[in-house]
Amino acid sequence: MDITVESLETPALTKAQLADLLFEQIGLNKRESKDMIDAFFDLISQSLVDGKDVKITGFGNFQIRTKAPRPGRNPRTGEAIPIKARRVVTFHASHKLKEQIQVQSFVASRFLS
Repeated sequence: MDITVESLETPALTKAQLADLLFEQIGLNKRESKDMIDAFFDLISQSLVDGKDVKITGFGNFQIRTKAPRPGRNPRTGEAIPIKARRVVTFHASHKLKEQIQVQSFVASRFLS
C-alpha cells in the first residue's frame, strides 16, 4: 500500500485517502468507499460516546477514561483555575502494531543512514 503525503509538516492519512485506497484496492465505487469509511468511523465514535471501549485486533484499543477534577493554573497569570471532571479517549496500540512500527523504523534507519 503506497500512501503519498501531501505535506511534510503534517503527515496524515485522511478519510478521503482511505476511501481512495478502498476504491483502488478492493474495487468498490467511490461513493461506496466513502460511505463505508464514514460508517466505520461513525460506529467507533458512537461506541465511545456510549461509554463502550473499542478493540480492534492487531491495531489497538480505544478506551474512555474519566478524569477527576483537579486544580490547574493559568500559565500566563499564575492564577489558580479549577479544571472540571471530563471524559477523554485514550488509544493503546497493540503489541503487533508496536512491533510493526519498530521493525519499520529500524529498516528505515538502516537504509537512510
